[in-house]
Amino acid sequence: MTMELITCKMGNEKLIRASDAASNRLKTLLSEDPQPQSGLRLSVIGGGCSGLQYDMTITPAPTTRDILVETNGVRLIVDPKSALYVSGSLLDYSDDLQKGGFQVTNPNATAHCSCGQSFSV
Repeated sequence: MTMELITCKMGNEKLIRASDAASNRLKTLLSEDPQPQSGLRLSVIGGGCSGLQYDMTITPAPTTRDILVETNGVRLIVDPKSALYVSGSLLDYSDDLQKGGFQVTNPNATAHCSCGQSFSV
C-alpha cells in the first residue's frame, strides 16, 4: 500500500490572518483533534441575503489544491476559489452572546446583510 503525498500551496498573512482571540479559540478547538495537520477550513459559498457567506469547518489536513496559511500559531486552509474573495481578511473571534463566534472582516466585501451572516463583492 502506498501513501499519497498531498502537497498544497503555502500562503501568507496577505491572504488571511488570525487575531489573538481567533488564534486562542482555534488552538483550544484543535487541541481536541488528534490530527497534527488539522486546521480551520474557510470557504466562501453561495447563499444568504447578500449572495455569499462563509463556511468554516475543522479539517484534518489541506488537500492538493488548498492554500495553507500559518498565522498566529494556527493553520487556516483556503481553497483557491475562496481565496479570491477573502484576500486581505482578518479572522476574529468573540464570546458575545448574540453575535459571538468566528467572524471575518473582509476588505473586499462591498455590502453585508443586516444579520451579518452574508456579504457581496
